[in-house]
Amino acid sequence: MNFKYLLASLLFTIGQLSMAQNFNGKVLDGQNNSPLPEAHVIAQNGKATYTDADGNFQLSIPEKGTTVTISYMGYKTIQQFISPSDTVNQFLIEEEPFEVNGVMVTGNAKIDPVFAVVTNDYVKKIVQPRNVADLFNDLNGFSLIKRGNYAIDPSFRASQYEQLNVQFDGGTKAMHACPNRMDPITTHVIPEEIEKIEIIKGPYTVRYGATFGGIVNLVTQKPGVEDYGISGSVQGGYETNGNSLVSMARLQQATEKYDVVGNVGFRDFGNYEDGDGIEIPSSFRSLDYGLRVGYNFSENQRLQAHWRQSFGRDVLHAGLPMDTETDDSSILSLDYNLNGLSGVLKGLDAKVYYSYVDHLMNNAQRPTFMMVDAVSSVDAVTAGGKLELELKPSEKLTLFTGIDMLHIARDGQRTRLVKQNAMGTLATPMEFTDKVWQDSYINDFGLFVEGKYPISPKTILTAGLRYDGVISDIKDPEADFSALYTDLDKRTEHNISGTASIKYALSSQFLMEVAYGRGVRSANMVERFINHFSVGQDSYEYIGNPNLDAEVNNQFEVGFKGKIPLKANGFDQFNYGSSFYYSFYENYIVAVIDPTQTRKFMPTQEPTSVKVFRNLDDAYKTGFEVNAGVDFLNNFNFTTELSYVYAKNKDLNESLPLVPPLVTRFKLGFEKEKFWANANYTLTSKQDNIAVSFGETVTDGYDILDVRLGVVPFKNVTIGVAALNVFDKTYNNHLNFSYNNQADFESVPINDPGRNLSAFVQYKF
Repeated sequence: MNFKYLLASLLFTIGQLSMAQNFNGKVLDGQNNSPLPEAHVIAQNGKATYTDADGNFQLSIPEKGTTVTISYMGYKTIQQFISPSDTVNQFLIEEEPFEVNGVMVTGNAKIDPVFAVVTNDYVKKIVQPRNVADLFNDLNGFSLIKRGNYAIDPSFRASQYEQLNVQFDGGTKAMHACPNRMDPITTHVIPEEIEKIEIIKGPYTVRYGATFGGIVNLVTQKPGVEDYGISGSVQGGYETNGNSLVSMARLQQATEKYDVVGNVGFRDFGNYEDGDGIEIPSSFRSLDYGLRVGYNFSENQRLQAHWRQSFGRDVLHAGLPMDTETDDSSILSLDYNLNGLSGVLKGLDAKVYYSYVDHLMNNAQRPTFMMVDAVSSVDAVTAGGKLELELKPSEKLTLFTGIDMLHIARDGQRTRLVKQNAMGTLATPMEFTDKVWQDSYINDFGLFVEGKYPISPKTILTAGLRYDGVISDIKDPEADFSALYTDLDKRTEHNISGTASIKYALSSQFLMEVAYGRGVRSANMVERFINHFSVGQDSYEYIGNPNLDAEVNNQFEVGFKGKIPLKANGFDQFNYGSSFYYSFYENYIVAVIDPTQTRKFMPTQEPTSVKVFRNLDDAYKTGFEVNAGVDFLNNFNFTTELSYVYAKNKDLNESLPLVPPLVTRFKLGFEKEKFWANANYTLTSKQDNIAVSFGETVTDGYDILDVRLGVVPFKNVTIGVAALNVFDKTYNNHLNFSYNNQADFESVPINDPGRNLSAFVQYKF
């Protein structure tokens, strides 16, 4: 090294040290003034330290002062400007408040479920018009099952549909009416209304309903103390790929005693183009509005009512045999929360909800319309409730116990007007009526208890047990379904789930979790009662099986996460985390070809055989998620994420269906209060571990780059722009459905959108 550079660096360092001043501080719990050991203290100039056993810390700061950030697991992070001082300065930090309305993840390690994840605040950093896909696209371990641009289901670790417990605000559910899932639960909420998504990665809690592969909780915006008075927002956006328009308005009045929130949103999405400029039929329009009213009887007692309606119109589904003409849904929920009580009973949560979906689909824009005019009108009712008590039988033990109920009922029919048959055009079209759901229902009555016990100041043991009594019945079966299953009586199943986990917090900067969960899921209504309808990714007709055993997921997982303060110049903090899991399944439910059954509709069309749902005896899944990143130069961050799933169906010697490939993400971000930007580069590997029996084919790998930025040019105004798939790549995800009954497309997977430029404006008042 050149000596003059070494000398200059040494003189600069000495100069800096000569101007540095020692600052002494003490970090305390804001409620009881107890010291908080190992709290993380980092100054704006990059200096960092931890508090000692008495909550004390010492930091070298510039003579002119600096801003410090103090964080501690389970507490609110604070920022404060400090100046050199001869006295010990105290910092009081508050615990993260316990969210009411059944929200699961509170930011408090003492009560949060194991392997819980919370996404970023979507509302504050919104920069683009969004559909449901954009809520999950960048979440490590998640993939999307797409049938177009509207009917999109999340998949997590190759668990999907009812294997995932997807809900709103800690328990509210709305089940799809269409057997092809044209209207999954994610279509019944305004994406811009979602504030965050909470995820529990496996069957590691028994408190939120029967859970097989994980819980996804979509949390909508709620007024806080800072929102007292009248406030609201209006926003709008445009996307070039599809000429898509999004608009939303929100108005709220909030006081210490009550709050009222109303919102309305309209979306008009056109057909998008893939990277080759091929137009994909995927347009839709939707109107959503809702009203939420909350009343605080006291600071620890709240009642809230939430009502929302959603209306989808003229929805094109490239990967399904029909399109949606109308899709109307109504959801009503009522929540009551009481906490902070003295004695053994510490709190009470209660929820009831009801949803109704009215769905109408047809094939008017499909090639088959020339032969058969098909219209299906179906409906679904979902109702449920929950009562949970928080008990404190001893100083250390906390128990959550209660009951819950879920009721799902579906009915509807398909009317076919046959215009042509094998002999040619019919002089008089023939009309047929097919029973879609055969007037069926499933009731699930649950009883649960879950306890948390601190083995030591750093170690928390959680254990839970759950019983589900599942009653199912088919009240109006088709004649051929009754002939196939001669024992179609009301059926009752008894399912036992459980979990045990240990959470070890070595410090506020390192957390290790080990868990086992047994998740049990009874067959859904498609798997039980569908009768000769094409509901898969292939062209087979599917037949349900009302005698299926409940499938069981025995999942083991170990993981850790933490952060390391960096004292190197320019680097602030290193963040890391990982989860490794293994699941072995009992009675895994799949549809397999049954040579004893033949096609019912268009019997000469290939394939002439059908698929029937069965239980597998031998299947497993394993995988991991890993992430690492660094915060640097105060406002920059770089993160790498990796997720991988491997699944095996030993009975058929192939993969389980809908298993995503290896996905690697690189994220570079810059964030300040009034300006932020990020670039996401995603590498998706080739997937050749496929389920041939499911109709899957090998999917090539691809890479895409997305760039987003936002700015607050004026007070209360946010402007965002985004460029998605910057290099205009042509690709399709492995989980995408194939084109179905489309005039200009073969039966190949649907391509995702090509380059898409967007702009978004939001005004708050």
